[in-house]
Formats: sequence, C-alpha cells, structure tokens
Amino acid sequence: MSAQSPAVEIEVGPHLVRVTNPDRVYFPERGLTKLDLVNYYLAVGDGIFTALEERPCMLHRYPTGVTGEKVHQKRLPAGAPPWVQTVRVEFPRYGRHAYELCVTELASIIWAVQMSTVEFHPWNSRRADTERPDEWRIDLDPMPDCDFDRVRRVAAVAREVLEELGATGWPKTSGGRGLHVYVRIEPDWGFADVRRAALAFAREVERRAPEDVTTAWWRKDRDPAALFVDYNQNARDHTIASAYSVRGVPDARVSAPLSWHEVAEAVPQDFTVETMPDRFARLGDVHAGINDTVFSLQPLLDWAERDERAGAVLPPLDDE
Repeated sequence: MSAQSPAVEIEVGPHLVRVTNPDRVYFPERGLTKLDLVNYYLAVGDGIFTALEERPCMLHRYPTGVTGEKVHQKRLPAGAPPWVQTVRVEFPRYGRHAYELCVTELASIIWAVQMSTVEFHPWNSRRADTERPDEWRIDLDPMPDCDFDRVRRVAAVAREVLEELGATGWPKTSGGRGLHVYVRIEPDWGFADVRRAALAFAREVERRAPEDVTTAWWRKDRDPAALFVDYNQNARDHTIASAYSVRGVPDARVSAPLSWHEVAEAVPQDFTVETMPDRFARLGDVHAGINDTVFSLQPLLDWAERDERAGAVLPPLDDE
C-alpha cells in the first residue's frame, strides 16, 4: 500500500477529523494501518473517553509506525483544530510548564491518532486541579524473571487488602507483562501524600506475600523473580498507559480493563487491537462504574504514619 494513500474524513460527534495516509502500516507484524488504529479507538470510544476525560495527557507518537522512532509528546502537537482543548501542567524540577492535550470529547482522541499517537498516558489528576490526584494507581510490575502466575497471585492479595480498606479496585492488563489496579480517590491530597499512601499499601501487600513481592527502591536490591509494587507511578508527571490504550509493541497489544473474576485466567497477549472491539461490543466498558467508587486515602495515610514512626522512609522525588 502507498504511504501517500488518499486522506479520509471521519465523522466524530460534531467534528470531521481528516486522517491522512490512512493505509500507512503501523504494526507490520499484524498488517495493521493507521486507519485500523482509528477504527479501534472509535470502537472502544466510550471506554477510552472515560479513562482520559479531563486529564492532562502525554502522547506516545510513532510517525512511521511502531518499528520506527517513538516521540514522547508532552506539549500539544502543532496544527490542532480550535476545538481540541489543553490544560497547563507544571514541572517544578525544571521550572517549566506545558500545555498538554486535555480530552473533552472523543474527536480529540481521534485527532491525536491522526497525529500518529498510538499510546495515551494521562495524569492521575484532572484539569479542575492538576495538583490533587483523583486516581491512585497500583502498578504490579514484574521483574525480568517474574512470570504472570505470580502477577495474578499478587493481584489477589492486593484485592484482599483493598476490600479490607473498603476501596474498590479496577484491574487492567498493562499491555506488557504486568497488571494495573486503579482506585478513584477524593482529590484532597497532593502527589507526595498519594505516593506515601501507595507505598503504605505496597508494604502491606509485601508483608502478606513476602515470597512474591518487593518494594525495594533500587532495582539492584530487587529479586529478579519478584514483583515490584511500583508506588512511584503516583508521583507528579509519572504516567502509565490508560485503560484501552494501545501499546507500541509488535502484536498491537492493548491495556485491557478486566473484571476481577477474569484476572485469574487473563492472558495479556489475548487483548489486542484486533480482539478488543468485539469484546467491547459484547461486554461494554467493564470499568464504566469507576467514577462512582471514590475512596478516602486517610486510612492509608494512617498506615504511612505508622510505618514512618517505625523507621520507614519515603524516597524523595524532586517534583514533589
């Protein structure tokens, strides 16, 4: 197919999004094109919109497809139509700021795909107050020799702790080798406190599954077969792929929302650009209720204070 195939116009709500080079192959291993990517995001539109709505969003762009250069795009790409909205975010470490994409309608997601975006990496705060997260992210990050059975076991322990806290966790595949669990929280705390709470939770999971879990700060101190509960994903400007985001890997894998009963049998490789539209058509957005289950971090902050009195230390990050 020609890299200069004729542009097509896609109607998305009240807008027409012009997609240039729709036949450009983005995933050579699967033969998937830019237009296939557009159609995927349209098919899961309600889900990806819920995941990104009103959040500053960093874009991972692949102008020549996933086998080529990846561009980490914080600032909104040039040439955006006037209806694409932004939000200003601060980077205190560097004394800078940026106006990032702020998704307020599905059309802005499709426009970003037109601009070669494959992955969407939103902040865990929203435009109304970017300094106060409303999402706590539990990143179950396997070390190189950690298999997915161990990831599943740790996910079960994490769910047990969440239930004891009275929190509702919403699991998803990472699109790689791990799992993420998201919890909506009251936006009453800054990034440092959310990270403190996340570390307190990670330590409790580690206490209950010491053979499987590590919270060691330095990679050299972690067992290569362990699972790292990565509390640092709650720090300012640390982003991970959203629910329904495609990943820039050869098999066009997706970060797929799951229900808890699916976690025990889930295989990350099964959730791709090719399989997810049918799943979404059958099940809808299995995370559709996430905004209705808001948790107070106070119990976890109490745990953090307990741990700190016992000598635990939260490693510093400059941006906090």
